Amino acid sequence: MADAAAATIRATFRLPDGTEHTVDVRPEEHVLAAGLAAGLDLPYSCLQGWCLTCAARVLRGEIDQSDSKRYYDEDRRAGFALLCTGRARGDLLLETHARDAMREARRQHGLPFPLGDWGDLDKDS
Repeated sequence: MADAAAATIRATFRLPDGTEHTVDVRPEEHVLAAGLAAGLDLPYSCLQGWCLTCAARVLRGEIDQSDSKRYYDEDRRAGFALLCTGRARGDLLLETHARDAMREARRQHGLPFPLGDWGDLDKDS
């Protein structure tokens, strides 16, 4: 039987200020949930893989997006992931806070994307 520690995946989150934080992610766990459980302040809103608020650039590794409500092959080819519904399939290096970049990539490919301030990262609380 495989050791539980051997099944642990390491996800490194690179935040907008350049700091990096590495956390353990279980294979069945959504990447966002692991980051939040580790105390990281990560953006999210719908938790369904729809609004793009949790978007990240995948700099290294692979994420299974089969739980996402709206994720396209073009998103993967452009290097984006939706962390709220993504499951790590190996160690990851992620650049967080990529909502606007993912919106623009979808616009350029003629794909749907949320409009307005849904999941607005700059909104005052």
